[in-house]
Amino acid sequence: MRRLRSIAALCLPLCLGLGLAGCGLTRPPAAAPAPFPAQWHAPLPHGGSLASLADWWRQLDDPLLVELIAAAEAASPNLASAAARVAEARSTRVQAGAALLPNLDGTASASRGVSGSSFGSAGASSSSSSTAIAPLTTLQAGLQSKWEIDLFGRLRADRDSAEQKFNSATAKWHEARVAVAAETANAYFAERACQQQLRVSESDARSRGETARLNDLSARAGFTAPADAALARASASDASGRLTQQRALCAVQRKALVALSGIDEPTLEQKLAASPAQRALPAVGSIASVPAQAISQRPDVYAAELGVASASADVGSAEAERYPKLSISGSIGRMQIRTSGFRESLDTWTIGPVSLTVPLLDGGARAANSDAAKARYTEAVSLYRANVRQAVREVEEALVNLDATDARTTDADAAVKNYQASFDATQARYSSGLASLFELEDSRRTLFAAQTARVSLQRERTEAWVALYRSMGGGWARPESPSMTSNPAAKVATSP
Repeated sequence: MRRLRSIAALCLPLCLGLGLAGCGLTRPPAAAPAPFPAQWHAPLPHGGSLASLADWWRQLDDPLLVELIAAAEAASPNLASAAARVAEARSTRVQAGAALLPNLDGTASASRGVSGSSFGSAGASSSSSSTAIAPLTTLQAGLQSKWEIDLFGRLRADRDSAEQKFNSATAKWHEARVAVAAETANAYFAERACQQQLRVSESDARSRGETARLNDLSARAGFTAPADAALARASASDASGRLTQQRALCAVQRKALVALSGIDEPTLEQKLAASPAQRALPAVGSIASVPAQAISQRPDVYAAELGVASASADVGSAEAERYPKLSISGSIGRMQIRTSGFRESLDTWTIGPVSLTVPLLDGGARAANSDAAKARYTEAVSLYRANVRQAVREVEEALVNLDATDARTTDADAAVKNYQASFDATQARYSSGLASLFELEDSRRTLFAAQTARVSLQRERTEAWVALYRSMGGGWARPESPSMTSNPAAKVATSP
């Protein structure tokens, strides 16, 4: 009966703790309102849907670009670092969840020694007594357990914070993938544009070189003034210098693509040579009028949103640190003693101690930690809202640039076509002696400028196209989004 009363007395605090474990302190809101505008303030492209973002690069029908992006992802140190942070966050999440459960440790020990005892008749001299020495073996095994009862939700808050940080790290891994893909695509398009400009420069240099050669022949025959021949040679030298500079720029650009993709330069050159130099950009899919439907699919926005939830849980944990902690421990064991044919086993068990720790005086440290957690929460909310504003800006800038470059493309093509016709006519007139060399060179410079402007415009358009891909999240979908089941990009969510 006495043992039952003792057990009841020990279990009373445990039952009380379990009853209070459901009581948690109030945390700040885990979700903060974001400054999403009512609609886009930029021209919206039409003809598709947001789901097409998942296959953004495949729309070009350019296998080489897809291959380069995959190679860049495999070689990217930023992506490797992001994957390591995901693994670290996953381990932290496991640790935080395990703190809510009792821990259990097994112990085992063995020792061997000797024991001695003296015996003899009473009153006998020391010489008549003897000492018996026998080996003594002691074996012990047991289980020990300790459990901190989550009275005020501190451990649950730590678990929730770790969960949100893990999800945030996963989203940042996707953000790193999007960034690598965008950087690689920009480098690839820049290399292609550089090659187009190189061809323009080569054509211009050949044309000016031929004009200089013919003028030199005519000047030696006395039909052309030496000044005109010098002007033609100067024009050819300018073109040759520009061609050399363009070749250097293309070589530098190619090396940047080699560094990004990790593919050796000879192999990359072969792949580029075997792939078409220019492909038309596909039509951009339509975008919903409510930015939240699109911007919330950005990994960085989602990570910032999770940062608010994690900071909220941290506030709850810091507040709970200011309140009592209750823990209980216990153990069971078995010990066996062997000596001189004698063997004895003992079974032991304990419940307790039940420990209640009440913070009394800490110099304001716990209150300061709580205030710091609240300050970090305020910062997280501010960063989230700023991230959303920046996302809206990036999307609208990409839409404006894409629309503007699309509108300028027709004019640029028309300008090159007409300047080419003007140059051809001027060259024919010059060959017939009806136009001066100055007129020919002026027409040539105008054509070269128009061709260069068209190449630059094509480069701008690809940059805007890539910027839109990146600003819309690169086809990634939030874990709670229904499209995760059908979005190929979502399948890599557990890859790190």
